Amino acid sequence: MTDKKEEKEEKKEKKREHSAIKELISWIEVFAAAIIAALFINSFIIANSTVPSGSMENTIEQKDRVIGSRLSYTFGDPERGDIAIFKFGWICNRCNRAQGEGEAPDICPKCGQEITRPKTLYYLKRVIGVPGDKIEIRQDGTVKQNELDGIEGLDPSKGDDAELITAAVYLNGEKLDESYLKEPMLYTGDMDFEVPDDCYFMMGDNRNNSLDARYWNEPYINKDKMVAKVMFRYFPNPSTVK
Repeated sequence: MTDKKEEKEEKKEKKREHSAIKELISWIEVFAAAIIAALFINSFIIANSTVPSGSMENTIEQKDRVIGSRLSYTFGDPERGDIAIFKFGWICNRCNRAQGEGEAPDICPKCGQEITRPKTLYYLKRVIGVPGDKIEIRQDGTVKQNELDGIEGLDPSKGDDAELITAAVYLNGEKLDESYLKEPMLYTGDMDFEVPDDCYFMMGDNRNNSLDARYWNEPYINKDKMVAKVMFRYFPNPSTVK
């Protein structure tokens, strides 16, 4: 009698253990599926990015977090006015301090070590020119020094009322209406660009504090470098981005 009772208890215990293992496996499958789904979505559907600089102020502020649609550029082409995330260059995988345009060098200029697996440097700018566009930057007017905010290199000895020459962007011969600019763009010389096939010309909205296509060694971004169209900001102030 005792043996049968013990046998029955053992069967119950094994059943409980089997049920617990089955439930654990079920939870592992759920977590694995969630991780795979998240990786798939982040790799093929959306791009989640933290904005590292103020080059797009006031449209997007430094340290804002934004979501971009990868599908916009998988099944369509970038359009003028898009705010886009794109691959720009490299970051040293050794020190994480050195970075630059284009392909990474063999040796890091900051830490002196061999760059074996460079990280990708992403930029976020506005599409100003699409393939075939002619971009011209010309003098446009003047602005008083005290109307500009935090620009390095201004001469305070000239006084707040000193007038500085501004510039405008001309797109295919017509002056571009850029209401999104943080402030008037200062003139730094005439510039001319003609956007090649499958390439795009990118500039920041905070034009006086933006290292953009005007100053790159290669001013055009190939279509295959365009990652995602920025759709909205989710932190700290959720809103759509235009």
